[in-house]
Amino acid sequence: MKPSFTLGIEEEYQTIDPHTRELRSHIHTEILEQGKILLEERMKPEMHQSVVEVGTRVCHNIKEAKEDVKQLRRDVIRLAQQNGLRLAAAGTHPTADWRTQEIYPDARYHTMVEDMQMVARANLIFGLHVHVGIEDRDVAIHLMNVARYFVPHMLALSTNSPFWLGINTGLKSYRCKVFDKFPRTNIPDYFPSWGEYENFIKLLIKTGCIDNPKRIWWDIRPHAYFNTLEVRVCDIPLRVDETIALAALIQATFAKLYKLFSTNQTFRLYRRALIMENKWRAARYGLSGKLVDFGKQQEVPARDLILEYLEFVDDVVDELDSREEINYIHEILRMGSGADRQLRVYEETGDFNKVVDYIVEETQVGLFDAKEQIAGAPR
Repeated sequence: MKPSFTLGIEEEYQTIDPHTRELRSHIHTEILEQGKILLEERMKPEMHQSVVEVGTRVCHNIKEAKEDVKQLRRDVIRLAQQNGLRLAAAGTHPTADWRTQEIYPDARYHTMVEDMQMVARANLIFGLHVHVGIEDRDVAIHLMNVARYFVPHMLALSTNSPFWLGINTGLKSYRCKVFDKFPRTNIPDYFPSWGEYENFIKLLIKTGCIDNPKRIWWDIRPHAYFNTLEVRVCDIPLRVDETIALAALIQATFAKLYKLFSTNQTFRLYRRALIMENKWRAARYGLSGKLVDFGKQQEVPARDLILEYLEFVDDVVDELDSREEINYIHEILRMGSGADRQLRVYEETGDFNKVVDYIVEETQVGLFDAKEQIAGAPR
C-alpha cells in the first residue's frame, strides 16, 4: 500500500518579555488556558515555562499544512501580545540562562529532570518536528534507513541558533549540540526490519532504559503511536515560509525514496559514523560550509549539495503539489539561514536586544498586514 504522505508539523516558540527581551515564563498568564480553548489540543506546554509548543492537525497535503501552521502562529502571537509577551522563533535565545528558567509543574517533566538532572534542566532549546504519514512499518524503517543521509542537509537549511548565554558559539546550530547531551539522540543506526527495531525497543524497556518508545529522541524516528516518520533535527526557523519549505522538502524526500523502493531501486546506505561527520559540519557551518559527498568522496559546498538534493526530489514535487512551497528553499539559499541573519544583525549592531527584536519581527513575516506586524514589535 502506497503511503499517504500526510503531514503534521510541530513548532516550539519562545515567550519574550518585550521590555527586557529575555525569556519570560508564561505559566502565570492565561496563555495556556486561552490557547486550549482556542486551539484545543494543538497547543501544549513544554518542560520550561517559557516554551510553547503547537502542532497542526493531520494535513493531507502541504497546502493544508501551510494554512494550519500560519493560523497557529497568528493565534499564538496574538495570545502572547494580549498577555504582555512577544513570540519568537529561534533554536536558542541569544542570552537566556537556563538556570533561571522555571520548570512546568507536570509529573512527566519532574520524572525527566529526576532522571537526567542538569542535562534536562539545560535543555532550553526550540525545534521544528515534521511528521510524514507512512503506514506500513516495514516500509517506514526502510525509508528511515535511507533518509538518514539527508538529515545534515535538512539541518544546514534550518540552522537558527548561533548564540548561547550571551556568547557567539561559532556554530550555526548550537541547539543540536545542547540536545546531544540527552541519551538516544542524533542519527539512528540502520535497522534491517521493523521487527529488529521492535526488538531493540523491547530490550530497552525490559532493562529499564526507557519506559516507552517516545524516549527515543533521534533526529529521525518512527513515531511511537502514530504511523509516521518524524524528522526532529531542525531548529525552528524564523519565518513560517521556511518551516513550510522544510516540511515540503521532508515530505518530498520520503516520497522520492518510496518511489525508488517501489521499483526495486534504492539510495545507497551509509554508516552512521559518516553521516555524523556531515551533521557536525552542518551544525558548525550551516549553509556556508562544505558537506561530504560520500559517493564522490569529495567535499562539496553545502549550497551545491542542496541544489542537487532539490533535483533529486524534483520528479515527485508536482504529484505532491508542493512546487511553490519547496521553491522557497531557493530563497533560504539567497538570504541565508536564520543563523546567518541573526549573526548579521549582531555584527552590525553588537546588541543582543536588536537580535531579539529581529527574531520577533521575522517570526511574524508573512502572517499579518504591515500595521499589525509593526504593532507586534517589542517596545
